[in-house]
Amino acid sequence: MKRWRVVLASLLIVVLSVSVLLSGCSSKTKQESTQPQTTTQESKNKDFKVGLVTDVGGINDHSFNQMAYEGLQRAAKELGVTVNVIQSKKMEDYVPNLTNFAQQGYNLIIAVGFMMHDAVEEVSQKFPDTKFLIIDSEVTDRPNVSSAMFKTEQVGYLVGAMAGLMEKEKVGKVKGTNTIGVVGGMQIPPVDSFIAGYQQGAKAVNPDIKIIINYTNNFNDPAAGKQMALTEISQGAEIIFQVAGGTGDGVIKAAQEKNVYAIGVDADQSYLAPDHVLTSAVKRVDVATYDVIKDTLNGNFKSGIVYFDLKNEGVGIGKVNKDVPQSIIDKVNQLAQDIKDGKITVSDKVSK
Repeated sequence: MKRWRVVLASLLIVVLSVSVLLSGCSSKTKQESTQPQTTTQESKNKDFKVGLVTDVGGINDHSFNQMAYEGLQRAAKELGVTVNVIQSKKMEDYVPNLTNFAQQGYNLIIAVGFMMHDAVEEVSQKFPDTKFLIIDSEVTDRPNVSSAMFKTEQVGYLVGAMAGLMEKEKVGKVKGTNTIGVVGGMQIPPVDSFIAGYQQGAKAVNPDIKIIINYTNNFNDPAAGKQMALTEISQGAEIIFQVAGGTGDGVIKAAQEKNVYAIGVDADQSYLAPDHVLTSAVKRVDVATYDVIKDTLNGNFKSGIVYFDLKNEGVGIGKVNKDVPQSIIDKVNQLAQDIKDGKITVSDKVSK
């Protein structure tokens, strides 16, 4: 009897061993069958090349070039695509920089900024099989060009209303001159749309407010931005909206020095001067960049204009300074909802 127990135990061990062995083979076979598919997809994504050409502001402008770069880096990390960047030193670099990527067979080329409109028109015609994305300019006559446009007048309206209310209620660093300012880069539509909204928002809540507007005629000269802001401060401006790319860094520094407020643009610029940046009019260039890369990778490239606004969170307000009362924040939030609901329509034209 004892001998039969030993025999049965031995048989049971053999059966279990064979079962484990077969299970291991099955698992290994399953793993091997899925591995080539994963490798193929990763290889496909890696072979998809995206080139980004900045305007003269460069990727360290703390503004729209930097936002585009962040969207590009996110695509590299999350989608596994191959990316590269060329920083333009002058406007004459735009065509050769775009052409460089096209000649290398890049699948998608991103041109950052309105100033690159003519260059994209020219290069996209020469390379019809290459896809292009241009930020802040409308190119509608090319099947291989997508244009990301932002309703920045909407967010300009909101930061203008916040500035107007701060002056009206004389809170924080505001002494009550009832004067605010703007330092723009170049007098072009993507700049003026912000300024137009700023005018309308401030006037809507504070009809008697004075708004000083000046342009530096460049996007990469912080010294010029600072000097222009200091001039406006000497004229009574207590809140200055910078719409000047890298030049705007100087505007924020001037606000720090004179203990007034600045309003950032494109990116959330509160980190540049936490006590002196009232808020920022954010344009989500990073989202637009990432979304178009992903769509193009997946075969869903769309030519023509793609709009980004308050409704689809393509624009919005950045971090709000601690000096802003909750009552003002609530009013600005209500204005945002009214714009989304169509109760308020904001023009993108600057009033003279």
